[in-house]
Amino acid sequence: MDEHTDTLIQARQACAAQDWPTAAARFDAVPSERLSADDLAAYSDAAWWLGRIDDTLRLGAAACDVFQADGRPADAAWAALMVGIFHLARGDEPQGMGWLGRAGRLMEGMPECPMHGYVAHFTEVESKLMADRQPAAALDAARRVRDIGRRCDEPDLVAAGLHGEGRALVRSGQVVDGLALIDEAMATVTDSRVTRRHSFVTGGLYCHTIATCHAVADLRRMVRWTELTERWLASFPAAVVFDALCGVHRAQLHLLRGEWDEAERRALEVAKGLDAHRVDYAAEAWYVVAEVRRLRGASSAAEAYDEAHARGRDPQPGRALLRLRHGDVVGAATSVRSALVAAGNDSRRRAPICAAAVEITIAAGRLDEAADAASELAATAATYATSGLETMACAAHGAVLLAEGRAAEALPVLRDACRRWHELGAAYDAAGTCVRLAEAYRALGDETSAAAERAQAEAAYERLGVHRPAPQAPDGLTGRECEVLALVADGRSNREIGEALHISDRTVARHLTNIFHKIGTTSRTQAARYAIDHGLSTSR
Repeated sequence: MDEHTDTLIQARQACAAQDWPTAAARFDAVPSERLSADDLAAYSDAAWWLGRIDDTLRLGAAACDVFQADGRPADAAWAALMVGIFHLARGDEPQGMGWLGRAGRLMEGMPECPMHGYVAHFTEVESKLMADRQPAAALDAARRVRDIGRRCDEPDLVAAGLHGEGRALVRSGQVVDGLALIDEAMATVTDSRVTRRHSFVTGGLYCHTIATCHAVADLRRMVRWTELTERWLASFPAAVVFDALCGVHRAQLHLLRGEWDEAERRALEVAKGLDAHRVDYAAEAWYVVAEVRRLRGASSAAEAYDEAHARGRDPQPGRALLRLRHGDVVGAATSVRSALVAAGNDSRRRAPICAAAVEITIAAGRLDEAADAASELAATAATYATSGLETMACAAHGAVLLAEGRAAEALPVLRDACRRWHELGAAYDAAGTCVRLAEAYRALGDETSAAAERAQAEAAYERLGVHRPAPQAPDGLTGRECEVLALVADGRSNREIGEALHISDRTVARHLTNIFHKIGTTSRTQAARYAIDHGLSTSR
């Protein structure tokens, strides 16, 4: 036995044990002409798990050619599938689709076997689900995959079919049934011992499960499946790409919980590593970075949204909320309105935008728009019935009631929303609801309870490091002039304004003269419109 034969045996043994670092190191030391088709495929797998995507593509293509030359079309089809998927993941659609097409052609005319199911899973189910269109077609294809798996006694393929069926149902709005199928599929996966080949399929199912939970804001399920995915990944000596994909979801959870240092650190780490592997996940990571920076008032937040946008991720509603934070209330309202138009009729995509629209349009004094956004969010929450959406809808409804001056009705709704946010561990959102609770208590004359809620919010903001710049009055208005202008927008007479601010009618008139001059208006009606447009109205 020569040196290369011994090294090759060690490489094969390491690959069978899914010890990717050892396998790759041993394969690296063997001349390429000594590698069989199976060796090339195993070498390609090891390279992928270590994040060596260029080697993965080169070796996978070579394995496909040798498998085909050896008369092993099913194995050649699997190699072609992997090469196609990895090209698509890095954003190269022409090559990706070409390799997927080759996989399909290799299986034409062959007796039914599990590979027909895997080809259908990736070329028919995943392609339609990833493109986020034709859920009905994806549903039919997923059921065919499941049936092939049952006829061929292939449990992993059955799980993939059930999972695809569940995701397609979720996309169609049948969330309860869809999530139940996903859970069923994943229960099978977590209890089975998968082969080297099927480890990739299993990892994909874990990732898609978490992504689905995030898309419908099922935060409790997302937390649990993220934990289970991390436990599964810990069983491998190395899983660079899957570790990074899971890291994006973990960063999303850190963001929700107010663990912003860790959210930004992890998101930045995986964003840079995923550009060569999964551009879509890199975009999500940059969006997390942007959100952390927006909430902390970092000047680089806009750049991070641009990074997400450059990778194909819609930067809304974060970009609109950033404009609101900078005091551009009118611009923020315009931005969030156009974001809703761009989202079309997809209620899942519209939900977070609606939540932001409620906050922004209340600030802009456009209560009709705020009420419409809250109503749509409530309808979406009723359809999907997930913990996150129901909490978002509850908080939005309470905010609108409060803005409409219905503090007594708003109070129990906001109290419920605050409890829900705390249960989900959403510290920042809970603090924001505390602020509105304080306003509601104050409107009802309960200053003690208002002070307690405000103190709770302030403590949370301090702990989180929330940046809250002192509000800048527009057009050089003084604080007192802003107060007068707000009461004008509220329809108060000069006498009523004087009584509210404990100043004389003459002083009110003098303030109004200065205000009209500064903002370039000549009437109370114009001044009231200005106050609403700049977020100065007390009836927001």
